[in-house]
Amino acid sequence: MVGAMKTEIDHLVVLAVDLEAGVQWCEAQLGITPGPGGEHELYATHNRLFKIATPANPLAYLEIIAINPHAVRPKKKQPTRWFDMDDATLRAAVAHEPRLVHFVASTPDLLAARMALRMVGIDRGPAVHASRRTSKGVLNWQISVRADGQRLFNGALPSLIQWGKPVAADPLRLHPRNSLPRSGVTLQSLTVQHPSADKLQAAFEAIGLSTVAITEGAPDIIASLNTPKGLVQLHSLGI
Repeated sequence: MVGAMKTEIDHLVVLAVDLEAGVQWCEAQLGITPGPGGEHELYATHNRLFKIATPANPLAYLEIIAINPHAVRPKKKQPTRWFDMDDATLRAAVAHEPRLVHFVASTPDLLAARMALRMVGIDRGPAVHASRRTSKGVLNWQISVRADGQRLFNGALPSLIQWGKPVAADPLRLHPRNSLPRSGVTLQSLTVQHPSADKLQAAFEAIGLSTVAITEGAPDIIASLNTPKGLVQLHSLGI
């Protein structure tokens, strides 16, 4: 573990073929309409968000993300999109229905967490700086994104995020949770299953992530949510 640093669940990532399909899926499966999100110019993506926080996971929200068909990307220097969104297999898997594909963990020290993963043989990728405007002000963050865009471990190894400007004394004050109302959906548990459970366990311990259970088996991410429709489990099913 990196000193006494506490790394915790930040948000779940549900990939949709487009945001309209994502909203329809959310309404049908979870019984709510997701709130507004924003656009990510660098990767030509956009999202919808809603809070799923609990006392055990106080930062947690769910992101429905899709490629933005209206975004204009520069002809040169187009980076590979985050979360494997340019991967043909992943895109085919969500073509008919959105699916949980990944999660992101919040850390107070992204550099230290990235270095801790390197010590156990994992390259989580460099820190990419990003921002977007909200009704509460400008959100600033750094997130680990590999040049190849890969999630790693079938999405079961979280990307790392640090909110706020690098010099901010309290990065959590500009966290998305500040502008998200209660949604009626709460995260009860997040577990991962993978053939490389031992390596994932070492990675989670290295970054101080203790709230995600790991078991050995076929690749899967399982999020259990309390919703207006009752208890719902989302699965990645190894994509």
